Amino acid sequence: MADPSSYRPKPGQIPESPGVYKFRDEHGRVIYVGKAKSLRPRLSSYFQDLANLHPRTRTMVTTAAAVEWTVVSTEVEALQLEYSWIKEFDPRFNVKYRDDKSYPSLAVTLNEEFPRVQVMRGAKKKGVRYFGPYGHAWAIRETVDLMLRVFPVRTCSAGVFKRSAQIGRPCLLGYIGKCSAPCVGRVTAEEHRELAEEFCDFMAGRTGTYLRRLEQRMHEAAEDMEYEKAARLRDDIGALKRAMEKNAVVLADATDADLIAVAEDELEAAVQIFHVRGGRVRGQRGWVTDKVEAVDTAGLVEHALQQLYGEERGDAVPKEVLVPAVPDPAEPVTQWLTERRGSLVDLRIPQRGDKKDLMQTVQRNAQQALALHKTKRASDLTTRSRALEEIAEALGLDSAPLRVECFDISHLQGDDVVASMVVFEDGLPRKSEYRRFQIKSFAGQDDVRSMHEVVSRRFRRYLLEKQKTGEWEEQATGATENTPTEDTETTGQPLDGPSEGPSGPIDEEGRPKRFAYPPQLVVVDGGKPQVAAAQRALDELGVDDVAVCGLAKRLEEVWLPDEEDPVVLPRSSEGLYLLQRVRDEAHRFAITYQRSKRAKSMKAGPLDTVPGLGDSRKQALLKHFGSVKRLRAATVEQICEVPGVGRKTAETVAAALAGSAPAAPAVNTATGEIIEDEAAGAAASSNGGTRP
Repeated sequence: MADPSSYRPKPGQIPESPGVYKFRDEHGRVIYVGKAKSLRPRLSSYFQDLANLHPRTRTMVTTAAAVEWTVVSTEVEALQLEYSWIKEFDPRFNVKYRDDKSYPSLAVTLNEEFPRVQVMRGAKKKGVRYFGPYGHAWAIRETVDLMLRVFPVRTCSAGVFKRSAQIGRPCLLGYIGKCSAPCVGRVTAEEHRELAEEFCDFMAGRTGTYLRRLEQRMHEAAEDMEYEKAARLRDDIGALKRAMEKNAVVLADATDADLIAVAEDELEAAVQIFHVRGGRVRGQRGWVTDKVEAVDTAGLVEHALQQLYGEERGDAVPKEVLVPAVPDPAEPVTQWLTERRGSLVDLRIPQRGDKKDLMQTVQRNAQQALALHKTKRASDLTTRSRALEEIAEALGLDSAPLRVECFDISHLQGDDVVASMVVFEDGLPRKSEYRRFQIKSFAGQDDVRSMHEVVSRRFRRYLLEKQKTGEWEEQATGATENTPTEDTETTGQPLDGPSEGPSGPIDEEGRPKRFAYPPQLVVVDGGKPQVAAAQRALDELGVDDVAVCGLAKRLEEVWLPDEEDPVVLPRSSEGLYLLQRVRDEAHRFAITYQRSKRAKSMKAGPLDTVPGLGDSRKQALLKHFGSVKRLRAATVEQICEVPGVGRKTAETVAAALAGSAPAAPAVNTATGEIIEDEAAGAAASSNGGTRP
């Protein structure tokens, strides 16, 4: 690990001009490229106290052994030079494009004597007209197949074209009318090029004029009683309309725009782009980005713009680029795009209307792409095995933690404090063994104390199960704190386990044992205090064969008990990704339970306090009396008249309602009038009987 002070430039050496800088490692390889409006403050920020740097930045400056810079005249030149250097050197600490596959485009080779329509990938060639890119090649072929009926442009390879010209006989497409057969001279080179240009015009969105011309020709043929020609034109119009339907209108004003959306987490980001031309979505693409450097959404947008338009010129750069966040400052990027297009480019965030709605669709696609990417990684057996091995190595475990349990605390400003326990076995969630807890030993907000309570309760139940089977023997010291006792508090229910119960040990009555298996690793959502609390709970119970660690969300650091410094896993580590996924699942499960408890408490009414009274009988009582007020005034005998309500239940209901104060009358806020009992009763009935 290098000391940044060993290669820090001397004071006054760094200019204050705009420029681009490179960090090199000890072998001279470029490991990071960046740009700055003013080089001096930007480079100086890398040589401050390491403790104040972002973990990724800290790793970069300690890996580097030298820094150099190039001064440019403007920020636009800096943007262009940064893009060129990133493409040339592929620095390891710059944003990486994990999914670097080439998306297919529909291409028309206007640079040939007889232009050809084909699917093309890779770098764009001069003189070729491109449409797309598309998500799948089959989408292009379906569109081309429909349009060849009207625009019979050549689609064959050079070898097939040459062979047909030699034998004087066209290929099958020439016989069925989907190629004008220029190879055998049915049309001249000029006529065939005109067909190709009409094809390009139609694909570019200029569809209305051509369709109207075809319809006019169809009507003229019908008037001249050339019915076969009219029917053929009718079928051509239908084929073109079907091709147009594959790209529905999304922006009514025939806008040319690219919409970029980003979905991100701490380690990765998914970028999705919709290409809209003539108001229609003409192409879609996306990739997953490794967030190697410390970068926000605006920074990801800037990298995406460089990736999209770094090699483009002219109409390939649209008039509008809609983004979720504008780079700061926006002027250099806007000017760079304008120079590449040759006319003004509007870079902005959509605020209202159809463009905002379409941006939300692109955002959903980005979120889905990120979720799908994570699912693919999690489902790969080799990747999961490598992740468990990396965790074992980083934490110093004897073997891979095949069972991992993670605990998280959730509350709303100290109220409704709950906890969750999620279980991952072999790197996959085992939802049937998820558990949830209510914190009951104290009131208020204390995450550390809550974590101690939850871990204690979980392992106290585990030791109790071992004691019942004779596997647990009390400590020779006789310390009562290590002796498991029955925990009668609610520990929660499985999330969505099968009705027959999860697999695993079962008791004498056939029910699955809770907490029967111990984990090899306990993960807590938090830093050093939460880890210490969990370890203290295990020590008090005498459990010494379970490892503990914590994952702090802010910097994604892994904390171990009794360690002053955290374990920093590489940001590309599969082990870190698995720990993140476990932690995020525990957080999701905890906050879902906490919200459900809060929702129930907000809907609680007088009848909810009656013991043994379920929802069905609540509904029956409210339906019979019309409102809680009338039910409160009823006698026990009148309550007994409700089907399903016995005398004992009626007495309990009457006593509970007599002890609760009547609610204030409901008031219509618009008119100031008091709502009648019947209306209140109807509202209460529709709300499940929760309104008094």
